[in-house]
Order: sequence, then structure tokens, then C-alpha cells
Amino acid sequence: MLRHQLVVAQRNRPRPRFSWCDRAVIAALLRIVSKQRRPQLALRSSPRSVLHWHARLIAWKWTFPSRRPGRPPKPEALRQLVVRLARENPGWGYRRIHGELVGLGHTIAASTVWKILKEAGVDPSPQRTDRSWAAFLKAQASAVVATDLFHIDTVFLQRWFVLFFIEHGTRRVYIAGITRHPTGPWVTQQARNYLMDLGDHAQSIRYLIRDRGTYFTESFDAVFQAIGTRVVPTLPQAPRMNAIAERWIGSCRREATDHILITGQKHLGLIVNEYAEHYNRHRPHRTLGQRPPDPLITPEPRPASDPTPVSRHDRLGGLIHEYKQVA
Repeated sequence: MLRHQLVVAQRNRPRPRFSWCDRAVIAALLRIVSKQRRPQLALRSSPRSVLHWHARLIAWKWTFPSRRPGRPPKPEALRQLVVRLARENPGWGYRRIHGELVGLGHTIAASTVWKILKEAGVDPSPQRTDRSWAAFLKAQASAVVATDLFHIDTVFLQRWFVLFFIEHGTRRVYIAGITRHPTGPWVTQQARNYLMDLGDHAQSIRYLIRDRGTYFTESFDAVFQAIGTRVVPTLPQAPRMNAIAERWIGSCRREATDHILITGQKHLGLIVNEYAEHYNRHRPHRTLGQRPPDPLITPEPRPASDPTPVSRHDRLGGLIHEYKQVA
């Protein structure tokens, strides 16, 4: 036994340690030595240590793999769906999320939904509700429409005015008309035409932003007030109050009309309407997640790979290029 301890002490380690084999050998040899001789031996371990080794060996022998009690955990995909519904709908509590999951065909208890949200660190619905100005304005944008006129000078030094409407929520542009003399009756008639084209969607307009031009008369306001829309005139010399409409005017000038010599009303109408179609159907918008406003192309494009061919479509004689994946 002393010789085996010397072998353990001579091992090349910073601090020699007993392995399970060493402990078994020491414990077996120690049984041969009488109790009177044991205190006289120079042992690297005490009898108490040997008894501790034996107790650990017995515990290791009778230890079996245990299964956690209770129900099995829910699939990870279902847990991610619960967290997704909670984050996308700040006003939904765990009971509301549970009802939505039942409607989707998932068999799950409401208490399990609460437990998943708690483990994911998702706060209760009153604390998750976003009360910031950004969230408030984004919610109001879907019911706001702005209108304005901008002028274009032709190659023959004639000035034409373009009337348009733009939705704040979708950024969709509607070209109402073009005229040399924007009188009150003409602007009012274009407003009626705009609402007729919208159909039932016109009832969702709650606010209309316009400037204080003399062509926006009381009859113009009455057209929108008849459907429950509140007309909001901008303050004098405050173009930022109608910033989205002003931004579209700048985009139309920089990308289209400033690069073309326009000859007349028909030519101007072709250019402005084609640019509006490009703006609504293809041009990406940062506010919309780099997507175009037109709802006809809401499906996400398929993921592109290296050999995916791309085609180009020219507008306005090659002034504007549109790129799409080749099917």
C-alpha cells in the first residue's frame, strides 16, 4: 500500500490525485491492516476519506437516470409561435393568444401559454403596449390623406399644375388632374372623382391635409366632410406639416420631370402618370420595409441565388430602370 502511494506521488502532475483505481486499491489493502496498525501508517488519505470514497461508490452504483416529472415540453416551433404572437400584438394577453392558437388548431392550455411567455421574458400585455409618439402616428397614418399641387413649366414657357393625393399609410399616389388654371370648381370636381374612384375605401379617410391655397375652397372641404373626414389646413409657410406630399413632389421632379423637355398637357400627363405607376408598383420605400405601396405585389419575392437571372424594364425612355427576377 505504501509502494502504491509512492507511485501516485511520483506522477508528473502539479498535484497528484487519486483516481478511482487508486482509491479501490488503497481501500482493499487497508482492510488487511489491523485497526491498531492503521494510525502508524503514513497514509496520504485518512480512514474517513476511504469511507467517503466507499459511500460515493455506493451512491454511483444505485443512481439511475431519472425522468423529469410532469408533462413533456412543448415543441420549439410552438413556443416560437407563442412569442411571435405576443410581440406582434402588444395588446394581447395570454388568454387572447391562447384563443388565437386554438383557432390555428393547436392543443395547448392557457397556463402553458402564460408559462412560455414568462420563460421568454415577455411582459404582460399592459406593459407591452407601445404608447410612444411613433407608434401613435403610425397607427393614425392609415386614415390620413394629403393633397397638393405642383407646377411644371413646358418648353414653350407654359405653366401647368398637377393635382395629386397621397395616402400616408401606404404612400400610394393618385394623380387627380392637370390644368393651367386651378380654380376652385375644378379642384372640387377632381376631389369628387377621387372619392368615386376609391369607392368604399373612401370611408376609411379620417383626415385630409392640404395647404391654404385659394383653390381649396369651402366646397372642396365639403366634399370630404360629407363622408366624415376632417380637413386639416397647414399653417402659413410651414411645408413640413405636409411633408409626405412635399417629399413626393421632390421625388417626381428629381427622377422624372427635371430630365425631360415637356411640350404640353398630354405629354405632361403621360410622364406624371407613368412615374406614379412606377412609384406605386415598383419603387421601394424605406417606411414600408423597402417594398412598393401597391397591394397587388405584396407577396415577398423568392430568395435570389447567384445564378438567378435579372431582367430590366425601362420607363420614360430609359430614364428609369426597373429590375425583376426572371421566372
